[in-house]
Amino acid sequence: MSAGVVDLRSDTVTRPTPAMRQAMAEAEVGDDGYGEDPTVRELEERFAELVGKEAALFVCSGVMANQVALRTLARPATAVVAGRQSHVMAFEHAAAARNAGVQLAGVDDTNGWFSPDAVRSVLESAEHHQPPVSLVCAEDTHMFSGGRVWPAGSLGAVQAAAGERPLHLDGARLFNASVATGERPAERAQPATTVTCCLSKGLGAPVGSVLAGPSAVVEAAREERAILGGGMRQVGVLAAAGLVALRGIDRLAEDHARAAALAAAAVERFGEAVRTPVPETNVVLVAHEAPPRLLEHLRAAGVLAGTVAPGLVRLVTHLDVDDEGLARAETALRTAP
Repeated sequence: MSAGVVDLRSDTVTRPTPAMRQAMAEAEVGDDGYGEDPTVRELEERFAELVGKEAALFVCSGVMANQVALRTLARPATAVVAGRQSHVMAFEHAAAARNAGVQLAGVDDTNGWFSPDAVRSVLESAEHHQPPVSLVCAEDTHMFSGGRVWPAGSLGAVQAAAGERPLHLDGARLFNASVATGERPAERAQPATTVTCCLSKGLGAPVGSVLAGPSAVVEAAREERAILGGGMRQVGVLAAAGLVALRGIDRLAEDHARAAALAAAAVERFGEAVRTPVPETNVVLVAHEAPPRLLEHLRAAGVLAGTVAPGLVRLVTHLDVDDEGLARAETALRTAP
């Protein structure tokens, strides 16, 4: 919280903690383009261990991580199965078509996940003059449904339906899913060929995501990162903050508890218009007939929120929202128009 403002627009607005700033100032660095930055290597190895993969690659953003995965795993002029409301389909500026030359085949993910039958249906469509499928993409947690987690076993079932095709897991908030379910990140990511997590959301790092998978895939992804202009040099100053962030995974439970309190206040005022009356993680969604009016009311009370679709307001708890800020936001919601 800065200057008395409670910023709930996203968990990307977090600022680096004092511990992160100190680690950044003291980071040992080298040229990552030559693979010589020891802090980057440490971050990549630590992340790969956490998610149960052989190797990992540090990139500047979650979008870049997803796009690198698409370029590495999918074949041009094929279809990629993804949820219609997933980040890779709805929130990445149609980048998949431009960067990977693929067509996204959207399936119903209204509840935050999609079924094996949905995947099999798209695969079968290739027998009826439609594009063959070369990749399946999932998102856990699923932002647009309100930070929902994939039910136990469901990702494995989707992977089985995909057959020999790779499965990419957009786990930008995978650690939130891990904390919410009590499962280790490696357990949740196990069915996926590749998985990415964002360090600059609830974990509080200023920049960066990490993509993990088999060693050969990660090496190919490193080349795709370079093609997209994502090569970095003495970037250990950022990786150092990421290492500190990875020590704060358990703290995400505090964000979940505050989101639950925020949702309860929203329900008092808006009732069934609250799409997430009992949020699973840190995202609260409120349907409203006039979002600008609601957002202006909140702003006047010192609370910032945003929208993710017409008529849909989003509030996200994170590291920089304390109990004082939560109380202010609760009051603002209870008195909203």
